[in-house]
Amino acid sequence: MRYFFIEKSEHEDSILSITGPDARHIKTVLRMKPGDKIGLFDGKGFEYEAKIIDLSPGRVRVSLIRRFPSTAESPLKIIVAQAFLKEKKMDGLVRQLSELGIVKWIPFIAERSVPRPDKKQLLARTKRWEKIAKEALKQCRRGRIMEIGETVSFEEMLNLGQFCDLKVAFWEDELQPVRANLLESGEQIDTVFALIGPEGGFTQKEIEKAGDRGFITVGLGPRILRAETATVGACVLLQYLFGDMSQKKS
Repeated sequence: MRYFFIEKSEHEDSILSITGPDARHIKTVLRMKPGDKIGLFDGKGFEYEAKIIDLSPGRVRVSLIRRFPSTAESPLKIIVAQAFLKEKKMDGLVRQLSELGIVKWIPFIAERSVPRPDKKQLLARTKRWEKIAKEALKQCRRGRIMEIGETVSFEEMLNLGQFCDLKVAFWEDELQPVRANLLESGEQIDTVFALIGPEGGFTQKEIEKAGDRGFITVGLGPRILRAETATVGACVLLQYLFGDMSQKKS
């Protein structure tokens, strides 16, 4: 079944319209007909089964058959705090982390972050990241759009993970790998706050501050990874160990 994005999760009526590029794709590329069924997702955790009523240039009217929770969201809620990287790297990470099921992405300014955009630049970039996250949602058929957090300072960022079950800081000087028993108490891990540094890595002072706030430092193996590679690798490992990227968890 073909799936398409809709803006809202609550509908007063069971009839709604799909417009824009998706409508043209349904009519002219897929050549779908009245009576054909399609899938819809709203970016807020729900999917829909719908039936096409009629098609016209630029608009497809559908009737909702049923609504149900998305099956593509990970049971693990991962929040990634990403130190500012060069602009194009940040754009690429938004798309990749959306595909990996990250629920929230928080940019922050680290000591070694080279880009230091002003408020106007940050506003423009945030809007672009939100657009990229929405586009990624369509591609990977997630049920929920990854939330783009406000850009904050390092100190402000450390406070944002206080209610997560596990807080990890990925650091190139740490030999301890990511492992399933990071919490010795054996408590179930439902939320993870992952802290990842800039191109030059974290300073010793930043790691000490993170440790004082309850972060566990972990490494990603013996090789030095590019910052954007480290972010993707860290998220894959977290989803494998605690989320839905392993047979045990899925």
